[in-house]
Amino acid sequence: MISIWGQIQNILEKSLNPGLFKVWISPLAAEVRDDVLRLVAPNEFVAAWVRDRLLDDIVQAATAVLGSAPTVVVDAAAPGAAPRPLRTGRADAPAAGTVADAGAHDEAPLAAPAVHVAHAAQAVAARTASGAAHPSQLGLPLDMPASTRALNWRFSFDSFVVGPNNELAYAASRGISRESLSADTLFLSSGPGLGKTHLMQAVGHALCGVSNRAAPRVEYLTAEEFATRLIAALKAREVDRFKARYRDVDVLLLEDVHFLQGKERMQDEVLATVKALKSRGSRVVLSSSFAPRDLKNLDTQLVSRFCSGFLAHIDKPGFETRRRILCEKARLHQVMLPDNVTDLLADRIRSDVRQIESCLHNLVLKAKLLNRQISMEMAWEVLGHYAQQEVVMDFEGIVRKVCEGFGISPQQLNSRSRKREYVVARNSVFYLARKHTELSLKEIGDRFSRRHSTVLKGITSIEREMSRETPLGRQVSNTLSLIERNGRITYP
Repeated sequence: MISIWGQIQNILEKSLNPGLFKVWISPLAAEVRDDVLRLVAPNEFVAAWVRDRLLDDIVQAATAVLGSAPTVVVDAAAPGAAPRPLRTGRADAPAAGTVADAGAHDEAPLAAPAVHVAHAAQAVAARTASGAAHPSQLGLPLDMPASTRALNWRFSFDSFVVGPNNELAYAASRGISRESLSADTLFLSSGPGLGKTHLMQAVGHALCGVSNRAAPRVEYLTAEEFATRLIAALKAREVDRFKARYRDVDVLLLEDVHFLQGKERMQDEVLATVKALKSRGSRVVLSSSFAPRDLKNLDTQLVSRFCSGFLAHIDKPGFETRRRILCEKARLHQVMLPDNVTDLLADRIRSDVRQIESCLHNLVLKAKLLNRQISMEMAWEVLGHYAQQEVVMDFEGIVRKVCEGFGISPQQLNSRSRKREYVVARNSVFYLARKHTELSLKEIGDRFSRRHSTVLKGITSIEREMSRETPLGRQVSNTLSLIERNGRITYP
């Protein structure tokens, strides 16, 4: 029987960014008493961080499990509390630090979760013995296991469909994984859903698939995860250990580097890390939704490092490439996709590969649930939730539909107000305009009397919220999908 906290953790693990879940949720212990969910963090910093940034997500997950919204209290463990192993509550039997069911209300209060911070606790204990620190200064739960060969690589080069839009990026990624690319740094850029993550993971998969004796040390993470772990290391006074981990590898795969814009401390560490790796002959693969020239509020030396290697951009796939993508994905789903259905989907879904995969997945799932063969009629029904015809969006149409979708006026959208709904709506216009028009970031900003860097920051914010699948991210994603389906202008 899974405990109440274990069920809540299951929901949070699916809804939060994996890095956030590992660093901030995993170390928490919990107990439930009279509609009160009490969480115990290893120290006050973690407790404050969870209260400020994750409380709404926890309440939402707890409500789904308990049936009503509980009062969530986040406390820090008392200094010097006896450490007890933390169980996540996912075992069949209840264990110390978890609540098996509502009848467990009489359990004693939980001790501080210690298993995830053992290495930090030992370091602090050593400093305490020498009078250098106090036990209450125990840092963040640094959850940084060696992951070179243990990572679950979801994508490989074998499953990547190559076309004129991505053949250069594919060849460069292959080359750097085989050390046949003359450059030791590769920078991949593209719009959302066009294959950056697939190629990054394919490089890691190829490198980690070699024999144990020759296997290189590989680190793969997003720039946001890098920043989160750096903050954790600073608070835990484990910076040397952090640096040793990321500067002593053979290959660093760092995604979404546009997240670093405006974050000087993070940029300094990334720059120092890239310099250290290049000095020891290691390889670095970077990805971003923007080309290096479009990145703003970024250290010029860091931009120079990004541009010092090979730059490869991925464009939208053409009809033949989309068709081959559908055939490959159908093969992976182990279904027979009729030629006329394949042509229909390839012709109608043109925005990005992720949309193509989503449409096919829904079609396959519907056929299995109804126990029917895939047909043109079924394909048209599924396409009703996606693009119905060859369409294009213009800037004025995007503004009009965003205002309708968010329930605001064009004047409010273009105002200087920082109200949350106006900011989210404005950022949504930035995102859709970049995705569906040929306007540059500067031209988009000029329409709103905003700077190029403001547009870039807004697009990054929207992409981050949607990738995290937070409540706001899901709301924005659903709204934008609705706008893209219903707010388009048909070609004459």
